Amino acid sequence: MLNKNPLWRYVLVIGVLLAALIYALPNLYPEDPALNISATRGGVVSEQIRADLERSFDQANISAKSVVLEQGQLLARFNTTEDQLQAREIATEKLGDNYVTALNLAPATPAWLNAIGASPMKLGLDLRGGVHFLMAVDMKAAIDKNLNDMEQTFRADLREDKIRYRNVQADLANGYVKVTMRNAEDLAAAQAALKKRDRELVFTPSAEEFTVHASISEIRLKEIQEYALEQNITIIRNRVNEIGVAEPLVQRQGADRIVVQLPGVQDTAKAKEILGATATLEFRLVDTDADLGAALEGRIPPGTELFYSRDGRPVLLEKRIMLTGEHITGASSSFDEYSRPQVSIKLDAKGGNMLSTATRDAIGRRMASVFIEYKPSDELDAKGNPILVKNQEVINDATIQARLGRDFRITGIDSPGEAQNLSTLLRAGALLAPIQIIEERTIGPSLGKENIELGTTAIMWGMVAVLIFMVIYYKAFGLVANVALVANLVLIVGVMSMIPGATLTLPGMAGIVLTVGMAVDANVLIFERIREELLDGRSVQQAIHHGYDRAFATITDSNITTLLVALILFGIGTGPVKGFAVTLAIGILTSIFTAVVGTRLLVNLFWGGRRVQSLPI
Repeated sequence: MLNKNPLWRYVLVIGVLLAALIYALPNLYPEDPALNISATRGGVVSEQIRADLERSFDQANISAKSVVLEQGQLLARFNTTEDQLQAREIATEKLGDNYVTALNLAPATPAWLNAIGASPMKLGLDLRGGVHFLMAVDMKAAIDKNLNDMEQTFRADLREDKIRYRNVQADLANGYVKVTMRNAEDLAAAQAALKKRDRELVFTPSAEEFTVHASISEIRLKEIQEYALEQNITIIRNRVNEIGVAEPLVQRQGADRIVVQLPGVQDTAKAKEILGATATLEFRLVDTDADLGAALEGRIPPGTELFYSRDGRPVLLEKRIMLTGEHITGASSSFDEYSRPQVSIKLDAKGGNMLSTATRDAIGRRMASVFIEYKPSDELDAKGNPILVKNQEVINDATIQARLGRDFRITGIDSPGEAQNLSTLLRAGALLAPIQIIEERTIGPSLGKENIELGTTAIMWGMVAVLIFMVIYYKAFGLVANVALVANLVLIVGVMSMIPGATLTLPGMAGIVLTVGMAVDANVLIFERIREELLDGRSVQQAIHHGYDRAFATITDSNITTLLVALILFGIGTGPVKGFAVTLAIGILTSIFTAVVGTRLLVNLFWGGRRVQSLPI
């Protein structure tokens, strides 16, 4: 019989709508103003700190919803933003600089919804408020590091091949390593040996006698820049996790830019302190045989560099870098057997092998830990960004007692707080290339709340206008279309809440408004086709059947073309454009489901399979 649907189809559609409704429910619970407190500089968030803060809030007449420890961080929820701001002042004053106290917004989803994985939609900065940073990666520093590594590698390779050289020197200003030999035969042998080990090296003859310039090929330069950018993105993600921000966004922009968005965070100073830290460590051997006095007068022996310790003591170190901070996988502060602060370090497999090889023949020699930090200067580069100045100091040097591996420790640190700070920085990751924040924007929670209210108002007025039009023009069939439209909105919100990477932005809300208008297009096509079938003299059941079947091809074609445009926008767009494309694409798919499948079930339920003389359409 025409227009009769089996029971399983009704159960399937109702099940899909119920699932969407359940996963859309968390969006009805507003987020709580909250404080997120984590230990990053010499402190540990303990139960005692939690209890002390809770008492301090009570004494200040601040009504906290809850103050709990979660995964080593303290989360305090409040009823109003006024209480939140007042509580931050109390927490900052009580805890000092050893802790990060960040303003945040915490989801208030009930436990039973959390148990099934239901959570509210992720909101962008324009709706939730938060901090936006645009960071520039200093690619020259990454290339300079590779040139310095090339210099040390060339020296080691030539010694291994027993080829005597006069000088091997990295020229960072011109971007090459200058190799000077004693005669033409040695120069040819050196060039052949180095080329054999690395075929991507580019050798250029020099005007100097028996000298050649070795530079990095264009392909390798691009690889270095890509690697530096991707590694920095990974490290910044780790640092964001140290702050404890929910749903952060860290992504690349262009060839040397990184975008960081921290929704809900309002304390930019603390965020910048963690994200903008550009410090790292290098481990080098101390040259105790060289004349330190001559070095202080400017006569620095080849293969060495002059450094100073924190107390101003000069130290001559070998140029060869034994290990850099990029191989550190773990770091923790503790005390040695003499109750002096120390940092225990764990390395990855490659770093452990490098350090083991470097210290194999260096037992009894002194190894120095060099702390390197980049700070912006008053000078600007060609792009108008401040030029970073490299500041280096020796934080400790100790005698190598045995061959080192993947686990070792550094001592001679001034205070436990400094040891904790250093371990936190190393644990979060040492940046492969320095970065600096070149753009900073803060969107307050009040502005985000206003954007949500305006966007919701636009969606509701759009729905009301469509609902009224459909009822007036299509009567009872218009009511069916309106039910499908409401179901479509529930599906959009439910799907957006279920997709992990989907973020709702203000342009995304515009996409929902557009979808509301487009969602009834399919029903308009179907209903007009049913009218035409009735005018052609077909029976009611035939008109319903042919109306849905023959309109389906047109509906599919029109929506597929729009979906392709949405996919293109998502693929090439950034930020707000992606937000618009996501809601548009989801809205197209859900509108096809509700307008074609959903309304057909309702029409068949009320008018299908019966002897009906006319339709209220």
